[in-house]
Amino acid sequence: MSESVETLVKQILAELSDSGSTNQGAANRPVSSDEATAADYPISKKHPDWIKVGQDKKFEDITLENILSGYVTAEDLRIKPEILIKQGEIAKNAGREAIQYNFSRAAELTKVPDARVLEIYNALRPYRSSKQELLDIANELENQYGAVICAGFVREAAENYERRKKLKGDN
Repeated sequence: MSESVETLVKQILAELSDSGSTNQGAANRPVSSDEATAADYPISKKHPDWIKVGQDKKFEDITLENILSGYVTAEDLRIKPEILIKQGEIAKNAGREAIQYNFSRAAELTKVPDARVLEIYNALRPYRSSKQELLDIANELENQYGAVICAGFVREAAENYERRKKLKGDN
């Protein structure tokens, strides 16, 4: 089993290496307040130093051997908001602003604990929450986590659920 996983990982890494642009103009540009461009893609190949892995590890430490040994853990592999923002900048620069918006939302959600994300997901299901409960969630997202975009979506859901009779007690 481990051998087939290793083969698959090697194949994926080889494909990633082959699929990237060969433009190396951005390869040595340090991460800064400068906006990332399409020339920075793929980040894993051109700017592995931008990718933060855990507390004391580098992107290059992500190997099958290190994962199997426990040196690299699931916590080390959690995406960081900064890299999502950079991915969004690349998307915007390539004319894909909707994708940038999605990356921005994802970056916001990295600040919300996983368990809370699941609670919010359940609260957003039809007939699960009152309008006030949804508005409270929106305020929490905005004020406690700085998740302004996500808060806007929850407020929009509260309004739509009210209009369509999908709030708690409407069924």
